[in-house]
Amino acid sequence: MSVIDNTIPTPASAPRRTATSGGWWRGLIAAAGLIGIWWAVVAMAGMPAFLLPAPDRVAVAIWVNRAMLADHALITALEIALGLGAGAMVGITAALAIAGAPKLGRWMMPVMVGAQALPVFALAPLLTLWFGYGFTPKIVMAGLIIFFPVAIAFLDGLRRTEPGWLDMARVMGAPPARRLLLIRLPAALPALASGLRVAAAVAPIGAVVGEWVGSSAGLGYLMLHANGRMKTDLMFAALAVLVAITLLLYLAVDRGLRAAMPWQADALDGPPAT
Repeated sequence: MSVIDNTIPTPASAPRRTATSGGWWRGLIAAAGLIGIWWAVVAMAGMPAFLLPAPDRVAVAIWVNRAMLADHALITALEIALGLGAGAMVGITAALAIAGAPKLGRWMMPVMVGAQALPVFALAPLLTLWFGYGFTPKIVMAGLIIFFPVAIAFLDGLRRTEPGWLDMARVMGAPPARRLLLIRLPAALPALASGLRVAAAVAPIGAVVGEWVGSSAGLGYLMLHANGRMKTDLMFAALAVLVAITLLLYLAVDRGLRAAMPWQADALDGPPAT
């Protein structure tokens, strides 16, 4: 009878630590508190509705314009999803290329940093000029914002692989390509997950900026159009829908990462709550 079998759980039988409902409750309480502060500021300062509408006016605007908001939200959500996919693919490819070929990385890293340093608003008009007013400039804009955090996080994970694993692989005669794909890549998946979570949170920025510069549909276009007509409640309604899309996207990416990497549940959850 083995003592190990009775004392150490196997990966299949080890309990998975999942997020508790306390996080959701804290989020709801924080949101309710912010709405309460918003309501108090409007009531105490006597803010006119065209400057800062009360939360109830925004809720009414969401309900009255629900069909229009849904149409524009669908377009923006598609742009965000396509931009997230394209940016993540480019970021993952760049990180693998730099990790697999360090000499190539010395040339790629300055280009990547320089591309990230360019102001997004400065690129948006050029992308609209080059690609027109369709989906393409918004997808490219979102991809430009997304690829850098994904690439940097994944590259950091690839570089922080346990040295003992790599030494053992070298002793066993594994070539660099196999060490990268079979050891470094799996070990870097938690870091990649962190980069994808950041990407999911910032992906809407690129799509909305692209819609502000040149578009005929989308939540960014709707906000700009409402601003021109002084319909501030509709602007806040579009912003609330955009926040909801971002939260749902983040949740979908988080749940997808947990399902794809069940053996890394602890790493994905982060430090335990205190």
